[in-house]
Amino acid sequence: MYTVIAVQTVAVLSLGGTISMTSPGDGGPVVPALGSADLVRSVPGLEATGLDLVTVDVRRLAGSAMTMSALDEAVRLAAEHVDAGAAGVVVTQGTDTIEETSFALDLRWDREEPLVVTGAMRHPALAGADGPGNLLAAVLTAASPAARGLGCVVVMADELHAARWVRKTHTTGVTAFGSPATGPLGQVVEGRPMVHLRPPRLPTTPPPVLDDIRVALVTAVLDDDGTLLPALAGRADGLVVAALGVGHVPVPWVEPLTDLVAQMPVILASRIGAGPVLTSMYGFPGSEADLIDRGLVPAGPLDPYKARVLLHRLLAGGTKPGDVAPAFARFTDPVTSSSP
Repeated sequence: MYTVIAVQTVAVLSLGGTISMTSPGDGGPVVPALGSADLVRSVPGLEATGLDLVTVDVRRLAGSAMTMSALDEAVRLAAEHVDAGAAGVVVTQGTDTIEETSFALDLRWDREEPLVVTGAMRHPALAGADGPGNLLAAVLTAASPAARGLGCVVVMADELHAARWVRKTHTTGVTAFGSPATGPLGQVVEGRPMVHLRPPRLPTTPPPVLDDIRVALVTAVLDDDGTLLPALAGRADGLVVAALGVGHVPVPWVEPLTDLVAQMPVILASRIGAGPVLTSMYGFPGSEADLIDRGLVPAGPLDPYKARVLLHRLLAGGTKPGDVAPAFARFTDPVTSSSP
């Protein structure tokens, strides 16, 4: 039996993804085809919650085809439904980009009501499809007072993950999502969301005012000579470096990155996926201290994908390149990030 306190409306916004995919009819590869109402009807036990579900089709896209504009529309619609009295909002989408899209949504979500992102690793035609279970857990979380104030969370396999920490860790497994740096915020147990970790909310970024912002991401690898770095000049508005270890790059990268810093904000993140970029431990050429001295901005605990989302959202919101470093500090410093 499911228990929901203060039964209210939950809005379910569909953006597409594996959870919505079916074969066009010939038994071949699947494509996004199901709407949000179809998804809701497919969930055993959802009617028993007593919730009033409002379904909205925003897009029917694969996760790999997601865009920032689609996410901005989802945030706008989610806010409208909350203003109309919804207890929370669920967004369904493809898992390819959930670790990025959930963070992009979190950076725009300033409400207390839960904004919950979910999807599926197995499409509806497969045995053991996980979409219905994930959607049920997401709806219960969106309706739960326990999830208020968490910002945007990802609910997959009955676990709640903070958007800022969640990672996709497997290409096909139904338990593909985790938070390597922290663990989950909580679990859904017997239909009840249980929250064990409640981190401070991050600040929000301003609404977008600029179109066509391009933020590149390059990954440092063994013995790379950095030949491709100069090609970014004039073609990107910002750059994120997925560095080795705690923030290191091959020596041939140092001068090209120094040149790029003079033209655009360059963020220093780690490709590891858990743990922060350091700032002053190592001092050799290409070390974190050397690169920060040259003007690269440390991403703190943000992985490269989330650092790219944050840089994009800041620049699209009109943040000047010279203001990116203090803005990043507000989102990555555990002391200042909880400030209004």
